[in-house]
Amino acid sequence: MNFQQLKIIREAARQDYNLTEVANMLYTSQSGVSRHIRELEEELGIEIFIRRGKRLLGMTEPGKALLVIAERILNEASNVRRLADLFTNEGSGVLTVATTHTQARYSLPPVIKAFREIFPDVRLELVQGTPQEIEALLHNGGADIGIASERLSNDSTLVAFPWFRWHHNVLVPHDHPLTQITPLTLEAIARWPLITYRQGITGRSRIDEAFNRKGLLPDIVLSAQDSDVIKTYVELGLGIGLVAEQSGDAQESGKLVRLDTHHLFDANTVWLGLKRGQLQRNYVWRFIELCNAGLSLEEIKRQAMEPDELALDYQI
Repeated sequence: MNFQQLKIIREAARQDYNLTEVANMLYTSQSGVSRHIRELEEELGIEIFIRRGKRLLGMTEPGKALLVIAERILNEASNVRRLADLFTNEGSGVLTVATTHTQARYSLPPVIKAFREIFPDVRLELVQGTPQEIEALLHNGGADIGIASERLSNDSTLVAFPWFRWHHNVLVPHDHPLTQITPLTLEAIARWPLITYRQGITGRSRIDEAFNRKGLLPDIVLSAQDSDVIKTYVELGLGIGLVAEQSGDAQESGKLVRLDTHHLFDANTVWLGLKRGQLQRNYVWRFIELCNAGLSLEEIKRQAMEPDELALDYQI
């Protein structure tokens, strides 16, 4: 048994058992991946994967148990490699934060300003992406912290801390007829062309769920990844916007009106995600603490380092 075999087991689960993708992620060949799997199964005397011909469909029960052990071994090996660096460079280094455009543009600036005052020798890198991309960056080591409204809290290999809760707003020109409707209804919104986030971005699932519950099919004429793009096309008159409430700024106040929709769409939670069981520099823990002052450094470290089955759920 070797580390490469364990990495293949872990990556197979992450890539939905697509061996071509596993090979690409590990910079090796598909034949090499297959050989490592076969050799490990022969060594252990078990079948790790459920197969249909040459295709992998899932994991057997022994395979699932092996995956848990592989995750822990690889995490601990990573911690050993990081150990010396962590204790010799506590106050300097690079903090990479993967986040969505909305959080990078509107929510993070005061946190980053406070962080820089505490850690002036730490360089910050902001990587913007979708929740899926953010999750992948945490897994492959491309980011230290991930911030997104979806996905992170549902991944058992990550530990997620709540930051804040938010709702959507409707965004319309000042003279739009919807400004005269009180209370605003989903039926009224559905009568207008709609511009909002694309699938998988910034609470889009909450929007779809709300209209589905009412049996309504909104006319989504344009979907985009970030709030600023949505605002631009609302200003051009292509439709009304549905955006995150935290995406407001002084520039839009002269052109557009925000209408409250707390009563129409379920709340969203922004989560701060870390790779579970991985040692971190002190400034990573402090960044989480700056976002959620209700958690102590000891609480953050404890939850991040303990196995998933022992982790506590934190509520806002």
